Amino acid sequence: MTIYDIKEAVKETNPCFFSTQGMKFFGQTLKSFRVSKCEDGRFLITAPRIDRDGNKQGHTQRFFNPINNKLELN
Repeated sequence: MTIYDIKEAVKETNPCFFSTQGMKFFGQTLKSFRVSKCEDGRFLITAPRIDRDGNKQGHTQRFFNPINNKLELN
């Protein structure tokens, strides 16, 4: 599963998560995100958060649950 698949899957359940404005605020693009499959069947998505000066300010991290098409914090 790719980040593009996940973005499409969460359009109904989390429509604002991948908004252009939100990702721009955190210095992210869809290409910033990495997807890894977890043992429990969910997918971990992560991306670095970058401030206006180009400094790394942490990470965005969510778990995508393919059963209900929702993003979860843990």
